[in-house]
Amino acid sequence: MKWLYRPDLQCALREFNTDTPDWYGWINVEDGEVYSNVQVVKDGATMPTESEVNAKLTEIQAEYDAYYADYKEARRVAYKPIEEQLDMMYKDELNGTTTWKDHIAQVKSDNPKPSE
Repeated sequence: MKWLYRPDLQCALREFNTDTPDWYGWINVEDGEVYSNVQVVKDGATMPTESEVNAKLTEIQAEYDAYYADYKEARRVAYKPIEEQLDMMYKDELNGTTTWKDHIAQVKSDNPKPSE
């Protein structure tokens, strides 16, 4: 898995012209990171079409979502209902205990976020 954060336009652009690193740049940095502001800055690189870039972005976003979905669903199922968690917090405050923090830590420990 290459993406530690939600893929964006730059992630998609890096998938093209892989034999020519840093092949693209921005026409005007102030115009933002949008396709219409991308330009080829290295000889030998070719500009992919906007539809090719959008298709690639959709593909890598789906890969990203699938990669992170398993641990998120496992955590969602493992967490106690919010009502119980609120009750844990209340009782922890009254009793000086850490039941709620322990529960959250256990769920996260049992269902770790994937690493690259």
